Amino acid sequence: MAAPLIKASESSVFKPWLGRNQRYFKRYWTLYLLLLLPLVYFVIFRYMPMGNILLGFKRNNILIPVWQVPWADNFGFEWFIKAFADRDFMFALRNTIMLNFLDLVMGFPAPIILAILLNELAFKRFKRVTQTIAYMPHFLSWVIIASLATQLFAPSNGLVNIAMTRMGLIDRGIQFLDSSFLWVWTYVFLGIWQSVGWNTIIYLAAITSINPELYEAASVDGANRMRKIWHVTLPGLKPTIIVLLIMSLGRILGSDFDRPMALRNAAVRDVSDVLAIFVYQRGLLDSQFPLATAVGLFQSVVCIIFLLAANKIAEKAGERGIW
Repeated sequence: MAAPLIKASESSVFKPWLGRNQRYFKRYWTLYLLLLLPLVYFVIFRYMPMGNILLGFKRNNILIPVWQVPWADNFGFEWFIKAFADRDFMFALRNTIMLNFLDLVMGFPAPIILAILLNELAFKRFKRVTQTIAYMPHFLSWVIIASLATQLFAPSNGLVNIAMTRMGLIDRGIQFLDSSFLWVWTYVFLGIWQSVGWNTIIYLAAITSINPELYEAASVDGANRMRKIWHVTLPGLKPTIIVLLIMSLGRILGSDFDRPMALRNAAVRDVSDVLAIFVYQRGLLDSQFPLATAVGLFQSVVCIIFLLAANKIAEKAGERGIW
């Protein structure tokens, strides 16, 4: 007699829950149908290829399935040892950290400053035009930007060198893209120019969420424009800044392929070869697929460590992290 009573109680408990969920899915099933396509994309192109991470611990043989390939020497860490013993890898690692660090130091504050300046403009039409012009470079590929840079910074007939010569600032053309030192700063400048407008949109959206009464209270207290920016705008932007800073630190060892590949040349290989180019050269050109996989896995692990550390530091400082 006990069993039917238990079943009856269970059905009485779960029946309202099932009824609510059936009504919910009946009402919103189209949203889940739309969500199905991106889920399938991530499963096929993001998660299923993760099985090939094993290639970084196996011998170099792509003719048979990766799970049938014998393990590499040194307990599977042969390719990691070879990578750190490779002189080109160490140069690529150094260049990746250097360029990403400069991008972070020089490029991260730029959209914050631009967003504050645009927010303080009195003429709204000029603000909209300026914002549109600022984020248009985001839609240009790095191949187009590299072509423009080659024409603008050419030492003999480039617009920049011609203008500087006519103003009397220089006597002869400067090798912006053929000098290692100048190439680095040109690389960073072009990166800021390409991304600053698009990132500004995020901070402008965060500024619009700040309560206008805070600015009114600051005006009543006699605060000038700079005081309002320091005591109202920047504290309002602080959560957004923290989140984007954590995400930027998580990419400190990551590297884009198209940007350095489009801007590099033989004269600046000592500073332009980054890990993405190293993986391309070793993996696709030299067919050392396990070595390229090992380097890519090393990048991902280090980026995750930086991401977790930055998030933990933000939480310790009393700020909300990214999760």
